[in-house]
Amino acid sequence: MADTNIDMFKTGSRSHWIRLRTLIVLRWIAICGQLVTITVAQVVFSLNLPLAFCYLAVSASVVSNLIAIYAFPENKRLTEAEVVSMLLFDIAQLCFLLYLSGGLNNPFALLVLAPVTISASVLRLKSTMLLGGTAFVLLTAVAFFHVPLRTHEGFIMQMPHDFMIGFWIAIVIGLGFIAGYARRISIEIHSMSDALLATQMALVREQKLTDLGGVVAAAAHELGTPLATIKLVSSELASELEDPDHKEDACLIRDQADRCRDILRSMGRAGKDDKHMQNAPLDTLIREAAEPHSLRGIKIHYVVAPEVDGETEQPFVKRQPEIIHGVRNFVQNAVDFAVENVWIDASWTDSAILITISDDGPGYPPQVIGRLGDPFLRHRKTAEETAQRPEYEGMGLGLFIAKTLLERSGASVQFSNGSDPFLTLEERPPRSGAVVKVRWPRDRIATSRDAKLGALGLNERIET
Repeated sequence: MADTNIDMFKTGSRSHWIRLRTLIVLRWIAICGQLVTITVAQVVFSLNLPLAFCYLAVSASVVSNLIAIYAFPENKRLTEAEVVSMLLFDIAQLCFLLYLSGGLNNPFALLVLAPVTISASVLRLKSTMLLGGTAFVLLTAVAFFHVPLRTHEGFIMQMPHDFMIGFWIAIVIGLGFIAGYARRISIEIHSMSDALLATQMALVREQKLTDLGGVVAAAAHELGTPLATIKLVSSELASELEDPDHKEDACLIRDQADRCRDILRSMGRAGKDDKHMQNAPLDTLIREAAEPHSLRGIKIHYVVAPEVDGETEQPFVKRQPEIIHGVRNFVQNAVDFAVENVWIDASWTDSAILITISDDGPGYPPQVIGRLGDPFLRHRKTAEETAQRPEYEGMGLGLFIAKTLLERSGASVQFSNGSDPFLTLEERPPRSGAVVKVRWPRDRIATSRDAKLGALGLNERIET
């Protein structure tokens, strides 16, 4: 389910998340700061600035902001091209002010990092490179060509040449480092947010299916008696009627009653969230989770036994959608890559419940095994992997969803391989592929003995 919704979470669409009002507010802050800086430089430090051109540059920002306010609604979402154009204007306006006020001798040259950082956080890499390249070119230009900073007495305020070169290098390195850092963190945050959303969608879907199954199971339970009555009466009529046409109609009614019973029975298999089935034996739970993949040509082996000899009673566990969906995803991954066999081992102690899923496939790639469980995880596939499963993209979202859902239920999840990937086929053990171990504290999912032996209560009426 999650893979079909990946297009909703593409990074390129995030440029449309920026509101025009956000950039307008940031620009007003910059305008106020520029006006204060020009005034302080003129009054406090007695610098002889070309005030006409300085105020002209600031006025250009004011006019652009006023046009944006009156021409567009405040809640307008900007396209990527519009964001780039606004940030390019801000870079050009700031560099023009630097040209008028000493170039890189002006310590406020560092502020050119701000537009590039914004771009790295929300725009595509191409747009960020365009803005970063523009900032680099303009900064280099104002380093060589600028109006010197003069006091009213005519003294030129200028840094030594070596300090100027060092300041230029620091700003250029800062452009690359801060932009790269901001982009990396932004990608991590957005990827995690998208993956958590996909996880929530998967859980909602599983919950809806479970709830629907409960309604169907209750309907099957309530309709069992009327259908049995219809079958009994129609069978008696069929045996007593002598008219062939009437007898055929009675037999048809009986057959259709049987058909209704079979349909409700098959639909009711999903009704495990009925009041009678909120808890289930551990063996039943893992078989239910693996059932959708049991007919895919891979043999699934179930081993259910206590870890320690002496405790033989199998625990009853809660049938939570998170557990079923998480285990099912791991089973699907095992079946996808298994050669012939998948093993599902369930064991328990007085303090823990453990489920281990393993297969005889190639196992996890060694270069990504340390990052399994991260969302949108990709690795470059070899020619052998591409030939084996050309349709498999492998974004890691399924493992992330399964891991997140199971951890939500209180489990800890561990990924490993069943053998050394450098062993030959003859040297590898049967369970040589991927291994997933899921361990819960027993009190998190197991039900007490009194709960599983207590009264089930009255059937609830289905309101229509």
